[in-house]
Amino acid sequence: MHIAIDAFGSDNAPFPEVEGAIIAIKEGLCDKIYLVGKQDLITKELDKFYYPKNKIEVVHASEIISMSDSPSRMVKKKKDSSLVKAIQLHKDNKVSAVVSAGNTGAVMAASLFGFGRMKNILRPAIATTFPTQSHPEILLDVGANIECEPKNLVQYAYLGSLYFKFFFNTENPRVALLNIGEEESKGNDLVKKTYAILKEKKDLNFVGNIEGKDLLKGIVDVVVCDGFVGNVMLKTVEGAAYSIMSILKSQIKKDWIAKLGALLSFPAYTYLKKKLDHSEYGGALLVGLNGISVVSHGRSNAKGIKNAVGLAAHLAKSGFIQHTQKYFEEQIHVD
Repeated sequence: MHIAIDAFGSDNAPFPEVEGAIIAIKEGLCDKIYLVGKQDLITKELDKFYYPKNKIEVVHASEIISMSDSPSRMVKKKKDSSLVKAIQLHKDNKVSAVVSAGNTGAVMAASLFGFGRMKNILRPAIATTFPTQSHPEILLDVGANIECEPKNLVQYAYLGSLYFKFFFNTENPRVALLNIGEEESKGNDLVKKTYAILKEKKDLNFVGNIEGKDLLKGIVDVVVCDGFVGNVMLKTVEGAAYSIMSILKSQIKKDWIAKLGALLSFPAYTYLKKKLDHSEYGGALLVGLNGISVVSHGRSNAKGIKNAVGLAAHLAKSGFIQHTQKYFEEQIHVD
């Protein structure tokens, strides 16, 4: 099980990528990691650590695709970028998956050019793992497609269901549409038409609509929406989580009574931080492509990169891509 990491994707690259790769190897998450990027900088950082030298290899790439670059244009122009060369390793079957904490649009563009869409897939989507009160759930799309048609959301429902099934080893995942109300008659034209199609799908465990206020309760397994709504929801929850932790820290510092209370409540605070921490889940998977690309948060630390490697390796071992390809080739027919 070999994994390629775009070593110049994150905000603090290549430090989180290098340390995350070393932790992933030491924890046995995969057999070998290729760190792709400027060789001198990666090697300099690697020299700070003790690790099995034969399990991490540096692949030189002279260019970097930044967060401000135009995704599709830069993917075509910067052929020697760390992202494009990491994708090429997967395309050439030298690795089983790619991890990048870089420009999400660029990762999608490079992956689409490199792997291509699965047969019968209309548009790939970005599927992220969402923390809830009970168990993680999958939300898609979170930004790949701003404008969708009902047939796109129907495919996302199947892709999300298969993803949840393979990642969490759960049969018959519960799928819901993100809407402004639970009733079938609620929502815009897109959601109402999608609802009408999904409720007729006997091979999908569609349970109806879910409102934003119930998203974090964990009452469903997969939540489907267009990329505009999903991206707003994702960033709103991330912002809320950050605000909650900031408010708690601010209040704790006010007086000794608050500090004593915080000390006594430390296990609860630790649990809350872990539940709200995006690095716990590693990253978002690009679904609907003939390859595995995991996009980590730009602010990812070593832990986030390590968990992204774990996610990528787990999906590669599970046979998720092969099963999904076969499923869409043989069973899915969207009008």
